[in-house]
Amino acid sequence: MIVEVVPPAPRKLVGRVGLLARARERLVHGGGVLFTGPSGIGKTTLLDALAHDAVGETVLRATAAEAERWISGSVLADLLVQVPADVVAALPVPARDAVTALLTGHRDDRGGVPLRHAWHLVLLALGARSPVLVLLDDAQWIDAASADVIAYAARRTGASPVRAAIAGRLPESVPLDDDGPRAVPPAALTPGPVLRLTVPPLTADDLAELFDAHGLPARTASQIHADSAGNPYLALTLAGAFSRHVHGPAPLPPAVAAIVYERLTALTPQVKETLLLCALAVRPTVRLLQRAGRVDAPRDIARAAEVGLVVTDAENIRFTPPGAATMITELADAAQRETAHTLLAEAVTFDADRERHRALASADPSAAAARSLVAAAETAHRRGARDLAAELYLLAADRTPPEAEAHRVEWLVAAAETGANAGRPELVHRAAGAVLAADATPFQRVKARMMLIHLAGQGMSEMREMFALAMADAGECPRSGGLLHLWRSWAAMINGWPGTSIAEAGQAAALAREVGDTSVEGMALAVTALMKRLAGEPDFDEPLRQALELPAPDMDGWLHMSPVYIVARFAALDERLEEARAQYLGMLAMVERGAVEELLNVLRGLAEVACRMGRCPEALDYAGRALRVAGEARMSPGPGWHICAMAELAGGSVARALSYAERGARASEQESDLVFLRRHLHLLGQALLRTGRPAEAVAALSRIPELERPRGIRDPTMLRWHPDLATGLVSVGEFDQADDLLRETRERLADVPQPAGVAAQLDRAEANLLAARGQGERAVALLERAEAVFTGLGQPIEAGHCLLVRGRVERARRRYAAARAPVERAAALFAAARATPWSEHAERMLARLVGADAVGGTPVLTATESRIAGLVAEGASNREIADRLFISVKTVEATLTRVYRKFGLRSRTQLAAKVREDNS
Repeated sequence: MIVEVVPPAPRKLVGRVGLLARARERLVHGGGVLFTGPSGIGKTTLLDALAHDAVGETVLRATAAEAERWISGSVLADLLVQVPADVVAALPVPARDAVTALLTGHRDDRGGVPLRHAWHLVLLALGARSPVLVLLDDAQWIDAASADVIAYAARRTGASPVRAAIAGRLPESVPLDDDGPRAVPPAALTPGPVLRLTVPPLTADDLAELFDAHGLPARTASQIHADSAGNPYLALTLAGAFSRHVHGPAPLPPAVAAIVYERLTALTPQVKETLLLCALAVRPTVRLLQRAGRVDAPRDIARAAEVGLVVTDAENIRFTPPGAATMITELADAAQRETAHTLLAEAVTFDADRERHRALASADPSAAAARSLVAAAETAHRRGARDLAAELYLLAADRTPPEAEAHRVEWLVAAAETGANAGRPELVHRAAGAVLAADATPFQRVKARMMLIHLAGQGMSEMREMFALAMADAGECPRSGGLLHLWRSWAAMINGWPGTSIAEAGQAAALAREVGDTSVEGMALAVTALMKRLAGEPDFDEPLRQALELPAPDMDGWLHMSPVYIVARFAALDERLEEARAQYLGMLAMVERGAVEELLNVLRGLAEVACRMGRCPEALDYAGRALRVAGEARMSPGPGWHICAMAELAGGSVARALSYAERGARASEQESDLVFLRRHLHLLGQALLRTGRPAEAVAALSRIPELERPRGIRDPTMLRWHPDLATGLVSVGEFDQADDLLRETRERLADVPQPAGVAAQLDRAEANLLAARGQGERAVALLERAEAVFTGLGQPIEAGHCLLVRGRVERARRRYAAARAPVERAAALFAAARATPWSEHAERMLARLVGADAVGGTPVLTATESRIAGLVAEGASNREIADRLFISVKTVEATLTRVYRKFGLRSRTQLAAKVREDNS
């Protein structure tokens, strides 16, 4: 009988497919695998997967425990108890007796020799029946006696099909007793050769997929990736705490606190002292620590990183999770904290930092100290250090004496506002809570509640209770009511109700006008203009004109909702791309040190314009920056993923765009963010169309009108899904539906001042419909007209898209020469724009058009094939060719394969000779 441990189905492996494949490959050929990494990184999950793969094999598995490392033979006993009784019974008497003694807890005075032979013989006997897989988890805690026996047998398995996978934490010399490190390293516990695999942290995308598999909100992944440094156990534990504290800062979960404490106990007092300075600094760096007297800071931080308490790039330092810094601070006594702040006050180079440390070194209230902190906060704010400014405002409030209560509340409000724009929820909750507990004015209370709503990001429309409380706070105060209705208009906009948003903005503008609040009035008029356009109202530009006549709104962090931003958006929508780009670039200079949300929106505007103008590398750069700043600020992930999907569709990878759009749609739906849900569905539909999945594309795109129709969204220029849905409907044979959609959309364009771009996209979609109905001549005429429009508008990717469709139409008419010319022109446009996925699409079409057919008996190369062949003859590598032609290496390889096939060649050398011969 063969004992077979049948494990449960493993948890979904995210971000570990490549690692697991390498481990499987090693085990197939014999030997062993050693997984290393910090606790919680996923080593056990990998062992689970290997166990699940071992169908028809004998699997023996044991997990060591720190509390049992002193029990001699405990791990070996766990393994032997899984061995069938007949195998043990067949052992020689000394070996069998040793096994019995171990399993029954009796002492065997003959030492470890019989056990060594017993375990060795057991493995050989089991291996004679079926392959054997030994799995050992937490190998750093294996008791010395078990390690000795297991290592002895591992060296002697020979040709027997015995393999092992070991999981443990490095360094390998983990102390097991006071006499020194264990003599047997984990790698010695498995037959050789041993493949060492370090389990890496999960990426932000991996974590989003993991959270989705566990039913956790996508926004949680964005916020927690940095906190956990990609450690899946930490991430999931922190996410659970986060989901239970959605309206306030989550305390460090006990399980995570235990991990932090365990890691701290592995450090020397010197390293802990260095970490205390890190925990108390705003932005800890190795250089700052050295200036504070920690000459061995690089070594101390490296050790802390080794145990998983910090991540560092050799200069900047960040705790994982951030709550570890709080825990370290709380474990220090008051005298230690005072000393550390005093040292840091002398070491920092920024005056605002110095004021902070001096204030924290003494908790005594003082009006002079409070004023000094406020001045430092204002300086930090001007420098763009909003997180520091928020903390300084909060410190100023804490240090304010009782007789200056009015000033204290004012600074608390400033702390909440600045903290919200800096993405510091813990500071916002402390400051706003203190405002609401104080004798604050209605306006101050409303502002505090709006900052709490601000923390919800794209999910602010779900904060109904907070809005209701703010309404009670506002009472009859027109200034408070104006601010509150402005925020309610923004919430309605995010949730996709333009009529409600317009009504709320109208009330905000009227109340603000009563008290002369031109900032709120201007912002309300701006959102009115945006929503009127979305609703298809022809007078949408009038409220924007009124807003521009007012002084520029003075609302920190809200440039993206201001009149000047709406002007740039309208310029882009009206095809005035150069004008829009210039306006966005001007704003970028203003918001580089501004609030994250306004920076993200300016980057989105620039990325969109860059895509349409055929500046694909720019678009990808803006998208990368947007994703990075959104992640660092723990914002809702939907907007950042939208920018990335848009840029990837134009110049990156359709597969990546598809992934971003799918996850973005889920995230936006979770937050009731109709704005970005519609945008993601549009990009998802486009990606599905381009990957040959029209039915799925139609399903995604059809959701958009289902969402828009009941909300009164009618404008066809702000989100141009209509031509794409019509194209998808044609692809699935729904010609009449496509015809109806095109006719209805053209009717809506009658009220749009600059409809040229959308009209050209509709022409391209209609050309697909005409071609499908056998009206090729009319289809080509429409495509020529659309291409001319896009060329005039300076939109090369759209023009190239028209040329691709024209090539497809001509090919369907069996006019191959007429088909090839527009596709070659499209390929040239895409190459100039560095639109990689479009270039690859064009090359695939050319390959189908040209193929191996000969003209006069001579194979014909496409333009790209000729360029690549010429570069090969010059000695360029595939990577060099890809860089010079702005295409992927994969495209170069596929093109060369076609060229070899056409000429009957087998190598680059032969191709180079052929090119030189033809050119001679």
